[in-house]
Amino acid sequence: MIPSIALCANRNCLGPRELATIPMLAIVAPLLFGLAVVGLASDAFAQDGPAAEAAIWPADAAYRAATLAEDLTFPADAEAAAKLTSPRMALLKPAGEGPFPALVIMHQCSGPKEAVVSWAHKAVARRYAVLLVDSLGPRGVLSVCYGPEAGVNLFRGARDALQAAEHLRRQPFVDADRVALVGFSWGAMVGLLADSPHYVKALRAGPGFTAVASFYPGCFRIFPPNGRPPLDTVNGDIENPLLVLMGEADSETPPSECLEKLEPLRKAGAPVEWHLYPQTTHCWDCEQFNGLSKIDIRGHHVEYRFRQDVTKDSENRLFAFLDRTMLRKN
Repeated sequence: MIPSIALCANRNCLGPRELATIPMLAIVAPLLFGLAVVGLASDAFAQDGPAAEAAIWPADAAYRAATLAEDLTFPADAEAAAKLTSPRMALLKPAGEGPFPALVIMHQCSGPKEAVVSWAHKAVARRYAVLLVDSLGPRGVLSVCYGPEAGVNLFRGARDALQAAEHLRRQPFVDADRVALVGFSWGAMVGLLADSPHYVKALRAGPGFTAVASFYPGCFRIFPPNGRPPLDTVNGDIENPLLVLMGEADSETPPSECLEKLEPLRKAGAPVEWHLYPQTTHCWDCEQFNGLSKIDIRGHHVEYRFRQDVTKDSENRLFAFLDRTMLRKN
């Protein structure tokens, strides 16, 4: 059986109160593992451009990892966005019969929070149907910020996203040819995997997405413990449009680790684009975490600063990208 993959995305779930409730071993062990990741990753990232081949899991191994946890049950009935007043799984639709383009929204490592609820509202206001996924709560998991829990790992998240897209395609108000994924931090890493035809086929959960947008993803190489194979979230086979939005001052998922992988892909003709926001941290849209300071799993000092201007600009860039790539007509 393939063990869960150690994940290193947004740690915004661990504020002072939460840290006080966690046994010291649970804090120290991931930190020590994070330091090992840094040492190994530095060698991998020292290679230039195409010479640094992506670390890809075989299809059968990815599928086994993705099926350690049971599949989710998605909401059967759509509701108006006004009814979504707190973070939870939800199927939302604009007024009218459609068919509407649709978005799967994937949360950060601590599950749905206020920020993704806000994004769901913005999407519906722009006449998109939305399936806001919760990969954690239904499985009794509070966080995957310091590693997988109960079989919830990146491959499980990618399979959740692909299955959510299939659920949307079955809705009479959704245009089945226009379903995109929007992910944040952990969900953004899920999105990178779900934009790889290799992993889409491996996970056996539908044809994938028309487009993917990833907000501040981690593009670093993941080194699972006990000598298991490494994993890159950015694969070289990207075929569908990908937008990556990053903050220059993000020390948790540094943009340099994405740019060194995205630039060769774009030069090779892949439909990849990105924008780098100056003086902007991880989680710039997370007003509830404004001012949070911590040491992350890789030993980086991390601060979150909410930026209303960047949040608004990223909203405009996101929906311009989606409207263009999904040939928006309505």
